[in-house]
Formats: sequence, C-alpha cells, structure tokens
Amino acid sequence: MMQNILGIDIGGSHITLAQVDPEKREILTSTYIREHVNSFDDRETIFSTWTSAIEKGAHNLVKTDLLIGIAMPGPFDYENGISLMEQGKFIDILHVNIKEELAKRLSISTKQIHFVNDAAAFMEGEVFGGCVQGFRKIFGVTLGTGLGTTFYNGELATDEDLWDSPFKESIFEDYLATRWFVKRYEELTGEQISGTKDLLDKPLEIQKQIFDEYADTFSEFVVKYVDHYKPEVLVIGGNIAKAYPHFEQRFIQNLTENNINLQVKISAIFEDAAILGAASYALKKLI
Repeated sequence: MMQNILGIDIGGSHITLAQVDPEKREILTSTYIREHVNSFDDRETIFSTWTSAIEKGAHNLVKTDLLIGIAMPGPFDYENGISLMEQGKFIDILHVNIKEELAKRLSISTKQIHFVNDAAAFMEGEVFGGCVQGFRKIFGVTLGTGLGTTFYNGELATDEDLWDSPFKESIFEDYLATRWFVKRYEELTGEQISGTKDLLDKPLEIQKQIFDEYADTFSEFVVKYVDHYKPEVLVIGGNIAKAYPHFEQRFIQNLTENNINLQVKISAIFEDAAILGAASYALKKLI
C-alpha cells in the first residue's frame, strides 16, 4: 500500500513522473514517463496532457489512497495549487486552481495532491534518496537554464530565490546559467555553442578560460550569498554540474582563499531528484 506514490516534475517543456518506492527511497524505473508539454499551449491541451500522463503512470495503483507530489516552478501558490506565473509560460492557466482541476479529472480528492517548489523538490530528493542523506544543514544550487537555490535546515527545504541577486551590470543568473556559456563563447570566438557539453569538444585553451571565469563568478556567489547559511555541504545539480570537474579546482581554491571550507557534492540523480523530492514531500504531508 505504501508504494502508492507518484512523484511528478513539471517544467516549461515537459512533465516527467514515476512511481516511488518509499522504503528503498528510489524511483521505480519501469514506471518512468516523460511527455512533451508546451507551456504556451491553451489550458485544455495542458491539462489533458498532464492528466493522461498521470493516468498512465498510476494505471496500476489504487486511486483512493494514491498520493501525488508535484514539483512546480514559481511563482506559484503551493499550498492551494494555483499558478501565479505571468511571464509567458503557463499563461493560459494563470490563477487557475490546478489542484482542483487535476483532482476532478483524476477522480481523486484534492487532499491527495501536494505541490512543492522545483528547487526545494530537488533538495528534498537529494536528502531523501540522493547524495546528501544524513546531513543537517545543506545548501543546494541547480545550474542549468536558470539558477536555482535552496536550503535544507534539517527538516525541510525552502526555495531561496537568489537567482536575481545583483552581479556586475545585471544579476547572477545571467552569469551562472547556460546562456552565459553561449554568450561568452561567441564573444571570444564569434562561433556558436549550445552549452557546456559543446564547450567540452573545443580547444583546451578556450575551455580553460571560460571555465576559470565561471569558477570565479560561482565562488563569488557562494562567498556573498551562501556562506552566511553556514551549510555543512553544498550540493550542485543541473546540467552544468556535469562539467564540475572542469571548474572544481579553481572554485575550491577561491573558496579556500575566502576561508570557506565547504564539502561539495554533485547530484548523481539529476532530473530524478525533483521526482523523488516531490514524492517525499507528499509523504511528509501525509504524516
């Protein structure tokens, strides 16, 4: 009965979900589903795509005690399940009560559905079944299309929303997300790359320059905004984390020079962290 849990990660272009085994603290990989969802579509298209994906994922589960955890980007009213996203994506479901809409379409109670911020879900997942089990004070950063920041205080994870902290002539996200690599590479070479994966195929000299600059920015971010949380460990996720070995040495060296001695862990479960975290958050709500 306890395996009746679905963890869901909803992003601007996809819905990813799986059943979660709470004892083993892992995803049941045979139940993994990923569907493309265009967040600019109309309300009906979005809801019917979500609903059919969820029904597919829960087809063999007992509906009456099904538990659903959903990781969602903000701004969002997580308690009531209402979207507050006004900036383009999901514009057609702005102010819609998603919890009620999904409950109705799935024929379950709204009490069976729990929403959690996507950055916090990443952290909950890493604590529940990832690389920081057993730590008490953890700071998490996701580095990818955006900059996610989250803090775990020993009980629960919160979204720290530091993406728009001021840096140079704009904000840190502009210098820590994938788009910075694209922009910087073009500035230096006049050529196009799509991100860090592409950069790793380029000459070592240019790789080193760009990763060094990135390490300097990232360490400055940690010095300014992360250090005062006094975390025992920093966990890094997102696509850029996969390139961590290329900027690790300089990053750690910069921290050391600022008298910051911080353990760093790299996510091993990546995309699955939010699914796991959404499910474990729903479990916490049950208790």
